[in-house]
Amino acid sequence: MASDSATVGQALDGAAATLSDAGIPEARHEALRIWADLNRQSPAEVLLKRDRVANEVDAQRFFRAVGHRAAGQPLAYVTGWAGFRRLTLISDSRALIPRPETEGLVDAALELVSTGIAADIGTGTGAIALALRSEGKFDEVLGVDLSSDALELARNNGILTGVPVTWLEGDLVGPLAGRQLDLLVSNPPYLTEAEYDTLDRSVRDYEPGMALVAGEDGQKVLRRLMYEAPAVVRRGGWIAVEVDCRRADDTARVAAAAGWTNVSVRDDLFGRARYVLAQRGSSA
Repeated sequence: MASDSATVGQALDGAAATLSDAGIPEARHEALRIWADLNRQSPAEVLLKRDRVANEVDAQRFFRAVGHRAAGQPLAYVTGWAGFRRLTLISDSRALIPRPETEGLVDAALELVSTGIAADIGTGTGAIALALRSEGKFDEVLGVDLSSDALELARNNGILTGVPVTWLEGDLVGPLAGRQLDLLVSNPPYLTEAEYDTLDRSVRDYEPGMALVAGEDGQKVLRRLMYEAPAVVRRGGWIAVEVDCRRADDTARVAAAAGWTNVSVRDDLFGRARYVLAQRGSSA
């Protein structure tokens, strides 16, 4: 714990040592990120003030957060914030932490469709829905989630960002009955039960398992989505989903079998097959 006369810089140094001892990579960077996010400052602002005496309340809150991070809690849950494209979102254990790979899903989706009506299935924090609405020219974007807790988090992020999204609770496309979408986007659960058991504990012990696991083969949710989505996507409309890179081709084959056309697989920013895109034809 910092003394009453400890500077911000000394607090950062002590936190970096604690995180390094706990095996956290880039400990100094993470210490800076925790202080900055807790105080709603940029890292540059913190560094400019590193010689100032740290406020005792701020220091106590900071070292509590550092303790949580050292114990393995994900950084976004420790600070309560996660960045996603142009957005800064509330992040906690009610939903998965938004990841860079999913930012690429938004790019792929907007290249296909940027107007009309879009929906994000399994919205979690609301990240995809909010990004589509803020960056596209859609008349309406809907965010759907089975978890009432996750949906409450998404609503809070909608209020925080001031981005208008319609939030609906329910299973996959069920709440969208009677609608005709131009675009359906989803980052659904896609891990097998065995893969989930081998995840790093910072994910397995903290992030919601229902948002990660999709049966013994990891395809349970994606299969349902490919066969059920045509009921709410107009002819000529598109679906864009994030998938496990090991099963991207399998997902593409499921899409084709379900009657989707122009099926393609695209890589993420790390060069891994990550997104499956498909268009609703006349037979889907």
